[in-house]
Amino acid sequence: MSTVFSLVAALAAAAPQAAAATPAPVVAAAPAQGVTSYPPVFFADGNVSTALDMVQRLPGFTLDTGSSVRGYEGAAGNVLVDGARPTSKTDPLDQILYRIPASQVDHIEVIRGGAPGIDMQGKSILANVVRKKTASYRGLLAIADNYSPADGKQRPGYRLEGSGPLGPGSFEAGVRYGSYFDNGVGDGAHVRVDPTGKLLRQSKVHGTGDGHQPEATAAYETPLLGGKLRLNGRLFWDHYVYQENNLYVLPAGLVELDRSPQDQAQTELGGRYARDFGPALQLELVGLRQTKDLKLGDSFTDGTDSADFFLRKATVETIGRAVLKYRPTPELSLEAGGETAVNTLNSHTTFSRNGVAKVLPAGNVEVEEDRSELFAKAVWRPSPQWTVEGGLRYEFSTISSSGDVVLEKDLHFAKPRLRVAWAPNETTQVRARIEREVGQLNFDDFVATSSLNTGVVTTGNPNLNPQQAWVGELAVEQTFWRDGQAGLSVRHYEISDATDRAPIFTATSVFDGPANIGDGTKNELQFDLTLPLSRLGVKGGRLQGTSTWRWSEVTDPTTGAKRQISGLRHQKWEAHFTQPIPGLKSIWGVDVDSGWRETYYRFDQVSTDKLKTWVRLFAEYKPQPDLVFRVEVQNATSRGFRHTRQDFGGPRGTKPLVATDDRDIQIGPSLYLRVRKSFG
Repeated sequence: MSTVFSLVAALAAAAPQAAAATPAPVVAAAPAQGVTSYPPVFFADGNVSTALDMVQRLPGFTLDTGSSVRGYEGAAGNVLVDGARPTSKTDPLDQILYRIPASQVDHIEVIRGGAPGIDMQGKSILANVVRKKTASYRGLLAIADNYSPADGKQRPGYRLEGSGPLGPGSFEAGVRYGSYFDNGVGDGAHVRVDPTGKLLRQSKVHGTGDGHQPEATAAYETPLLGGKLRLNGRLFWDHYVYQENNLYVLPAGLVELDRSPQDQAQTELGGRYARDFGPALQLELVGLRQTKDLKLGDSFTDGTDSADFFLRKATVETIGRAVLKYRPTPELSLEAGGETAVNTLNSHTTFSRNGVAKVLPAGNVEVEEDRSELFAKAVWRPSPQWTVEGGLRYEFSTISSSGDVVLEKDLHFAKPRLRVAWAPNETTQVRARIEREVGQLNFDDFVATSSLNTGVVTTGNPNLNPQQAWVGELAVEQTFWRDGQAGLSVRHYEISDATDRAPIFTATSVFDGPANIGDGTKNELQFDLTLPLSRLGVKGGRLQGTSTWRWSEVTDPTTGAKRQISGLRHQKWEAHFTQPIPGLKSIWGVDVDSGWRETYYRFDQVSTDKLKTWVRLFAEYKPQPDLVFRVEVQNATSRGFRHTRQDFGGPRGTKPLVATDDRDIQIGPSLYLRVRKSFG
């Protein structure tokens, strides 16, 4: 930490004075194209340094980094770069935006409800970061440190990046190393009581979770055969160790020890080729291959009993995609294409209690999925007030499994979509959507997992079908006070083949595992607000937030009763306040995250995880455009994590409650410092 402080002092002393920020002007919308453009001057009073900072300040926009699913279409986030989606699935979208300096951004477009020639990737709102055309070399050096008073440890981080011309094209490259601690792990109290409240066990929990992540990324873009080719690659490693000591007061002297190391390696190579055949026709080709190798161990002992779990899992995904885009008129665009993917999983699992091996269903499996999709869509803008998007995707796949589970099955799904947007004036937009969504199968559900310190072992299930849902959505957005915005969205899901928890039977035991449990429903209400505070007396202040409420219903496969979907967060909200201090060339703010509550309904347990409210205070000092100092107090309110588990004597509904286990973990604040220097 002293090294970082010394570097901060030296750079601050050498930094020249910068001019005060220019107030943001009125932003001109382009309703005829369904696009609002935000130039760099709009973000000037926000002290922004990266494209990520700029995106996070867009009125009425919440960054979605995408889903970790197989396939290319379903994993998209809601930000484009130069009109195209990044050809990467494992490189997080927020990290891609962080690597783009604000000085390289020409403007950012926000597309609401669709527009001709723009692939909305299934999203209602998209942002498009348009970079300046430049041939100069640029570089970035960042040094950070995260200090935890609870254990006195420092977790440093380093980042070095460069970009510029290379031969006929241009390159981007970067290396990063970060060490971290798990902000859901700490010390706390543990009790176990019977149904009458009688204390059965009591202990003090001491837990630590630490890791480090080296990463390297590179990309090259060049003209080729009348078009443009972009290649990108990524190497990523993650080593993480969780350790817990559980010291009992009742029964006195009992000590439980749990240790869970995890090693993960990822590689990715992607490419995108685009070529225009005249002003109205464009071809786009995308190829991507990624690998993930995971080793996970979990060892538990209390001096008398012991349990050991080990998982090794290797997955490979290979994707090819072709899209032909045709725009016969400015008001109409057409697209057609196809995507194919081959996904493989090879897993090996062992589990033992007191040295005796236990058989887990689907513990050792090899799975292959061959999936293809054909799609076509049209976007029509019959008038400046109306935008209509219609499309159809048809997916067909074959899934086969060998090892502990031998099966082969074919799946076919049609996925139509109709979206309509109406803008009666420049400040109001109403959107409606009806669509059939088909979720991607998660290979993590195909193999067993464990959490021995909380007494949970989950089996895998390669015989899952993807969850399907008919979705209806209605949204209203209103712009006010120049850059203020409020939005309200209502969504209803009619679900079939709901993926949830169910008992999995073997010849000698019953385990919890993922399964399709039938039909269900889900409803969502989302409210978004961007509120400029200058008119309320807070000069330059800005409040941005979003809140989502969810209600669901499925039939419990164990009890036959109605309940909510396992793992669904009923309410989630976040709020962000910022205020520039131009005289000090600084900005300060507060980020608040509500945390969440998840409940899982296993055949003999009901467990609830609750992560409490997170508060972060931050300040940035920008003495010159290429130098930024940032300090954060993370988890300022010392939020905690609570795990409550109800154990039944057997299947719920037929066996009584035996005990309730409660772990209330307290997590202290930490201090984060970062120095970011750009060159060129």
